[in-house]
Amino acid sequence: MKNILIGTMCIGNEGTAAYIRNLGKLGFECTEITFGHDAAWLLESGRSDEYAAGIKAAVEESGMELSAVGVYGNPLGFDENAKKTLATWNFLIDNCEKFGTKLICGFTGRVEGKPLPDSIPRFREVFGDLAKRAGDRGIRIAFENCSAGGNWRGGGSNIAVNPRAWELIFDAVPLDNLGLEWEPAHQMCQLIDPIPQLRQWAKKVFHLHGKDATIDRNAIARYGIASDVPFCRHRTPGFGDTNWTDIISILRLNGYEGNIDIEGWHDPVYNGELEMTGQVRGMKYLKECRGGDYVPNF
Repeated sequence: MKNILIGTMCIGNEGTAAYIRNLGKLGFECTEITFGHDAAWLLESGRSDEYAAGIKAAVEESGMELSAVGVYGNPLGFDENAKKTLATWNFLIDNCEKFGTKLICGFTGRVEGKPLPDSIPRFREVFGDLAKRAGDRGIRIAFENCSAGGNWRGGGSNIAVNPRAWELIFDAVPLDNLGLEWEPAHQMCQLIDPIPQLRQWAKKVFHLHGKDATIDRNAIARYGIASDVPFCRHRTPGFGDTNWTDIISILRLNGYEGNIDIEGWHDPVYNGELEMTGQVRGMKYLKECRGGDYVPNF
């Protein structure tokens, strides 16, 4: 079984290769590159091959692995931003191997102003084609389980938000190369227990974001979940409520062969000047949760 590598995310921009080299020096073993809502700047530059080659070289020189590339916009819309996001999906399907990965992560998108099920026909239209093209190339697609500010009734830019939604999207496009980019935080902020959920859905998980959460039960008891008082805060692993030893054990029991990349820049305590302090602590914590360093049998 492939060892589960522990890494962190980085932003796709002109400084990504240098950033990856610094991550390698800190002990991170892998990374996911996120292009945010789209990679229009890269597509318009005419230097995408050169850029991808530079990223691949930096990853290899650092002794790391590129877990995935990602785009987190709304490809189901019809405005210019949606067109840029969809163009990025197409670009990544055609070019992700040049970066050194065969996994693309992102949001499904959503039809604005409509209940979640109303987005399924548009999802089938867009990702039915994208997933088939990706599958023909041996490329997998993983949807992040982020609510992106929406709920079942409307809002947001992602419909892969919880198990009921996953049933709808995987029934709409029943292809084996479609799966989940899972993290406990987004489920905990819906008051879902992530551990039994992972036991049920582990076979569909292609990649993990290393992000946890802390639930303030006192705030819920006093104010509920619809006030201006925060009841759930995203945390770096090691500072939240989840036992990541359980998470990694469940993954291994289900033959998981992906990585875990910390999604930084969310922790309300370890941010600003403490950002990398928190991320490195989270990396070391996750390495311990997987059993420490790999030791071959003899």
